[in-house]
Amino acid sequence: MTTSRITFYHAPNSRSGGTRALLEELGVDYDLHVLNFKKNEQRAEPYTAINPMGKVPAIAYRGELVTEQPAVFLYLADLYADKGLAPALDDPLRGPYLRWMVFYGSCFEPAAVDRAMKREPVPLSTSPYGDWDTMFNTLVAQLERGPYMLGEHFTAVDVLWGTALKWMTMFKLVPELPVIVAYVERVTSRPAMQRAAALDEQLAASQAA
Repeated sequence: MTTSRITFYHAPNSRSGGTRALLEELGVDYDLHVLNFKKNEQRAEPYTAINPMGKVPAIAYRGELVTEQPAVFLYLADLYADKGLAPALDDPLRGPYLRWMVFYGSCFEPAAVDRAMKREPVPLSTSPYGDWDTMFNTLVAQLERGPYMLGEHFTAVDVLWGTALKWMTMFKLVPELPVIVAYVERVTSRPAMQRAAALDEQLAASQAA
């Protein structure tokens, strides 16, 4: 178990809300650096010196920078492996865990953005996710196995998907199927998830004031 602290770059009402929820689930201390998107602080110095992409979440630990949401989740869950939110390398669930962690960024989000923008489908051979229906049905079939992405085991991948699907359904970017609604409720009703949401609500209010 590490005794050092994570530095977490965060903005409320952004993708990094999931990372805050994961840190709360892990129950570890971290140093919070808040960015104000209304002031475009993510697109200017000093943050662009940390992450030139101007995106959150980003975390720093021992001088190492980790960006991209699934990578941040994988890093944190393995760093604090004693918390039990990541299957071990020899666990049969490790492969599915990695699959669904990466599936989010490589297939689901690109497909959801294309669908929201009403873009014309590209040839299957050039699409990172194939087609929307196949991608979405693959996800739904996994959720139907329940109660969590890996069955009975709640892991960091559920923090990722639970927070993402909450936003996606809120903004009507994905269909509000009963299995999705129930999954989101199951994940986001956890005490740590509720705590992270409350902290972000306070943070957003302070930035708006």
